[in-house]
Amino acid sequence: MTIRRKLFVLCVLIAGSTCLFAKEKKATLRIGFFPNLTHAQGVIGAYTDKQADLESWFGSRLGDEVELQWYCFNAGPSAMEALFAGSIDITYVGPNPSLNAYMRSEGEEIRILSGSCRGGAALLVHPESGIEIPEDFKGKKIATPQLGNTQDIACRYWLMEHGLRISQIGGDAFVIPTKNPDQLNLFEQKKLDAVYTVEPWVSVLEVKGGAKCFYEESDSLVTVLACGSKALEERKALVESFLQAHKELTQWIIEHPEEAKELVSAGIAAEVHRPLDPEIVENAWKRLHFGTEVSVEDYEQIADAAEKAGFLKKHISLDRLIAPIME
Repeated sequence: MTIRRKLFVLCVLIAGSTCLFAKEKKATLRIGFFPNLTHAQGVIGAYTDKQADLESWFGSRLGDEVELQWYCFNAGPSAMEALFAGSIDITYVGPNPSLNAYMRSEGEEIRILSGSCRGGAALLVHPESGIEIPEDFKGKKIATPQLGNTQDIACRYWLMEHGLRISQIGGDAFVIPTKNPDQLNLFEQKKLDAVYTVEPWVSVLEVKGGAKCFYEESDSLVTVLACGSKALEERKALVESFLQAHKELTQWIIEHPEEAKELVSAGIAAEVHRPLDPEIVENAWKRLHFGTEVSVEDYEQIADAAEKAGFLKKHISLDRLIAPIME
């Protein structure tokens, strides 16, 4: 065989291998979620996709030709940065980080696909704090999970709405950003008078710390499903399929709460490497309301609170925030 003939055969083999690889290459969808009860759909999705003995909820609906990659986050801002960078396509996230991302990008980089969970947030007080009415919060120390997060802004806004002067560095009461896992210890040591947080940490403080619920957000938006604008434009059919599976999973959670609690608990334990106390899960689940409803009006209220609390300097139109495929 001549050298020219050998080169020709080699090129044919390479071309054939390339075509075979192209045919076998799967579409990829990268999804973010937090290891929280309020992110139940994401937790169940990631857990069932990673367990060989379980049917993947999203995988079984999107098909074998789609590869799902799940990324666990601990804070909304980091999830939004990943969305901006194109490291993920879709994420479960709180409404405030998604609103901030929309404002920062002038409405270009993010769209809300669906609601996910409401409720689960509450303002708790120490039983020996002496707090009986809103005015009693004057001079008190109130913990929130993170500066500028959904509960932090809600706390500041609630205090201001009840006549207290609140700034980011002080005021009539002291709002102290404190990581959720650290709140119980400080609460028990009486270094905190109150905590404004979200489940399961609300129940942790109630069950283990004897905290009293002073105010509860029973219907406020706490988790949404957000998507990068680029992913929505370039892979609309794939995103729509994921959204449909999310809607079906949300309805399944509503109809099968006991099975859902088991899967979410197992999924969180797999991510954080420690199981949730069943009593905590039972107590927390009562406050959570899973559903897909979300509206511009929801976000207008959130934007108003963020603006009054000093965290939103520029308020642009929210007309493009909700994805058209939600219709």
